[in-house]
Amino acid sequence: MNRFRLLTPLVLNPNIRFQSTVVLPRDLNILSNGEIKISKGLNGRSSRTGYTATVFGSTSFLGSYVATRLAKNGTITVCPFRDDLKKRFLKVAGDLGVVNFVEFDLRNIESIKESVKYSDIVYNFIGVDYNTKNFSMADVNIEGARRIAQASKDAGVNRFIHISSYNADKDSTSIFYKTKAIGEEVVRDIIPDATIVRPSIAYGYEDQFLNRLAETFRLFTVNNSQEVINPVHVIDLAAALEKIGFDDSTIGQTFELYGPDRLNIKEIRDLIQQVTLKNYKQINVPKDLAIKVSEFLQLFWWRMVNPDQIERQFIDQKISNDVKTFANLGIEPNRLQDLVYRYTAHFRDYTHAQDLPPNVKQSRPGIKLVN
Repeated sequence: MNRFRLLTPLVLNPNIRFQSTVVLPRDLNILSNGEIKISKGLNGRSSRTGYTATVFGSTSFLGSYVATRLAKNGTITVCPFRDDLKKRFLKVAGDLGVVNFVEFDLRNIESIKESVKYSDIVYNFIGVDYNTKNFSMADVNIEGARRIAQASKDAGVNRFIHISSYNADKDSTSIFYKTKAIGEEVVRDIIPDATIVRPSIAYGYEDQFLNRLAETFRLFTVNNSQEVINPVHVIDLAAALEKIGFDDSTIGQTFELYGPDRLNIKEIRDLIQQVTLKNYKQINVPKDLAIKVSEFLQLFWWRMVNPDQIERQFIDQKISNDVKTFANLGIEPNRLQDLVYRYTAHFRDYTHAQDLPPNVKQSRPGIKLVN
């Protein structure tokens, strides 16, 4: 009773901010397979949800946000890795013993089994939109998904969440979108109860989207920057994916998670320009020429623009009407216009401000974003 009286003012005070998030409404949770999980603690870093989750692709942009969120809320998190230097930052995400690393390779099935054998939830973020000297897009997006799903099924994993991509379509002209769609089918054939998530392009501090648009003075495009997308905040995605993992009502469902703003790349670049005050240049390149140049660039062993990335610039994001969205999870995603200043202000440069169009000059010193 004394404990309750001491904690009540803390819990009911709306002015206190918590670093963790309440993800489980009950201390006693029964999985769909009948297994019982007991959470301990008052929530947060030193608490335990009772669950163990494996996050394949935990060193990627979106995967790292989900792994960090799981760990800091008390979920034992297994992070399979290939590069030791790229996974170290995840160690401090959780309390002692919460974040655990397993070295693995998609070509080594035993290492995949080792990564999932103790887990209740498995997230698969692994996917590529370019070919490498070791793996093609089909190798990773299809065969890699099959191996991870099969290992999870054999281990009796209760929940499997497969991260696909927006515009996943077997009939697409893009190899990436096509292999992602086939990967979804492969996963569903092995685990019919798998949850498929198709996120839109995500933005945040470490993204390759807003950062690239903000720091590149000369943007080479093949479609006059007319590709239309619904960019989504990475923190909103991480919150949704964590909730999906613990919510058994999402079993067997397909989600498309996208932001509320539907913009083309040119409009997004204009938003960024009003924050950075840089005089950006756009150079449009004929599609045939861009593809030939990108094919030549594939001769280099490091990552360069590839023909499929050129093709995707001509494909607008499609919104499906028969799938679940943020609304079904009770989450209202943030607008890009409200966050573009936060993520691009460090690129601000007054050097060429005098060369900016008049409408951008008028936005100084107080930045007013266009609608």
